[in-house]
Amino acid sequence: MHACAAPPFAQDAPRVDDARWRAHDLLRVARLAPSADEPAWVRNALARAPWVVVRRARAAAAFVAVGVRGSTRAERHATWLNIEDIEISMSPEALLDVATPDTRRALPAFVALAALREAASPLHDYVWGPTGSAGFELASGAATLTASSDLDILIRLPQRIERAAIDTLAHVLAEAAGRAGTRIDAQLETPAGGVALAELAAHQPRVLARASSGAQRVADPWCSP
Repeated sequence: MHACAAPPFAQDAPRVDDARWRAHDLLRVARLAPSADEPAWVRNALARAPWVVVRRARAAAAFVAVGVRGSTRAERHATWLNIEDIEISMSPEALLDVATPDTRRALPAFVALAALREAASPLHDYVWGPTGSAGFELASGAATLTASSDLDILIRLPQRIERAAIDTLAHVLAEAAGRAGTRIDAQLETPAGGVALAELAAHQPRVLARASSGAQRVADPWCSP
């Protein structure tokens, strides 16, 4: 995300975590109030696909921190949404029930996603779903993926899993990515925040955990800060 829009609430207003919306959820909006520092492309992006993604930041009551996606990687705008303007909420795991359009199935990221959806996939032992461009396209119906897009996924891990299971996940995803000709970027949602599977599988003594209160390196992502 680029510089965040000025909040539409007092700077000293208490910030809260609203459990109804979690990072990476996609929200269809009835409207998004413009901000004074809003990039010129934002209105066109919302006209094309009136969806925003929940980001990791605390907002005042009645608001949620969101990001707007443009048509290029450089077009990302962090802003704030009034919860009264939310029409639909889609979690990454809910997007597994959304069919990929026939004309888009050959894209490498969607090929990888199809393989991970299969009954034999070890991901069936977890709550997970697509995020990033794949998730946005499935939710909005707007063509967002390209032939060079990675597949981003979120795996919810509220409970600790064994190191061997982490290694297995990393291995299985690497194999699926290789067969599809793409890259799979998996983020684990833990009590400490979002942690990259690749970083955890590297067995580093501390990993970066991204939470709504900020990012910090932790020794154990299953111990809430």
